[in-house]
Amino acid sequence: MGSPDDEADRGDDEGPQTRVTLTKDFFLDATDVTQGQYEALMGTNPSEFKVAGKDAPVENVSWDLAMAFCQKLTERERAAGRLPAGYIFTLPTEAQWEYACRAGTTTPYAGDPVEMSWYGDNSGGQTHPVGTKLPNAWGLYDMSGNVYQWCLDWYGKYPGGAVKDWTGPATGKAHVLRGGAWYYEEAYCRSAYRDYDPGFVGNILGFRVVLVSTETK
Repeated sequence: MGSPDDEADRGDDEGPQTRVTLTKDFFLDATDVTQGQYEALMGTNPSEFKVAGKDAPVENVSWDLAMAFCQKLTERERAAGRLPAGYIFTLPTEAQWEYACRAGTTTPYAGDPVEMSWYGDNSGGQTHPVGTKLPNAWGLYDMSGNVYQWCLDWYGKYPGGAVKDWTGPATGKAHVLRGGAWYYEEAYCRSAYRDYDPGFVGNILGFRVVLVSTETK
């Protein structure tokens, strides 16, 4: 996780670089949660950019609302018999997010940001339907750009060295945001870029879900 000291546009909070071993499988949604998906489950659509359509990412979503969506999705799928025992939908940890975003790359970007991301120079001042830019090497769309994505973790400094299943500090004042958004410059689309928010809502804030097992090995 993080970026080398000489990476262009590097933020001070992107270090020290830390080698994280993820010991559990996880299944990350190929796209951000869309306005249509959110409305179908929650009954409302809080998005400002409704003009972008139901396939655009839902925004104006706080961390608490994103977690409420995950809980309700878990309950629905469990009741329908579609969820394996011991599995839940939740938000990805920051380590899971960066691992998925990089898709095996170690360069500042997981690919050409112009071809893969909606950001300030090409978005036209709004969000766009998910999956309309190129995916990364693992078939994941909009990992950078379009909307920021909430992570499960509290925002904190990286530990450095080598750790397993890092999840950030136990408590904090703000949760991690990743990926940049339609409003910001290209540098925010870097795989190591980090941001945080105490839980407000805005038209730059969305999320994607991850399916994980809660069982310990």
